[in-house]
Amino acid sequence: MATAESIRKAYMDYVLTEGREPESVYKFAKKNKMTEAEFYNFFGSFEGLEQNIWADFAQLTITEINKQEVWAQYSAREKALSFFYSFFELLKANRSFAVYSFRKAPRGLGTPRIFEAMKTLFESFAEGILNEGLVSGELSDRKFFSKKYKDALWLQFGFVLNFWMNDNSAGFEKTDEAIEKGVNVTFDLFQRSPIDNLFEYGKFLAKNGGIKEAMGF
Repeated sequence: MATAESIRKAYMDYVLTEGREPESVYKFAKKNKMTEAEFYNFFGSFEGLEQNIWADFAQLTITEINKQEVWAQYSAREKALSFFYSFFELLKANRSFAVYSFRKAPRGLGTPRIFEAMKTLFESFAEGILNEGLVSGELSDRKFFSKKYKDALWLQFGFVLNFWMNDNSAGFEKTDEAIEKGVNVTFDLFQRSPIDNLFEYGKFLAKNGGIKEAMGF
């Protein structure tokens, strides 16, 4: 009997062997000794199947990193780094499919459709660790901007994914470097800076009528 996992494996094997998507669900199902109905029990289309595969990569990563004994002690920055490193380590075993799927996806201004389900999972994960960082004081709680932190992290993820696709270094060591530098720079921007102190001081002066007096010394 067909399962979601067996269909995913059969599809990945087909596209990597043939270099293209199956002509139809009927032909794909027949080749893999299942009925169309069995396929549609799990996926609505081949595009939906690819969305599921990418989302599964993200979910497997989240499940694995949450099993780490030190996970609860990690800072938000460390949790983000752990996700990035673990995701791309998992992707190594599926690089041929990842490159095939990524490069055939139509490009536009928004997120490619095959990544939509993965993006939902990623943003939920990111929001969780970022909120922990805001509560602990690790990250700066900026009005309006704090809600955009997860978007910045998603953009960083997209950059690293694109970098990895074109990385020819042994063991993809350059991707590891891109992760370290990119995630750290992103979190540096999330943390409190001298500009935050300046804004706070300005707000204090405004509330206490001190701006005119300060300017008129």
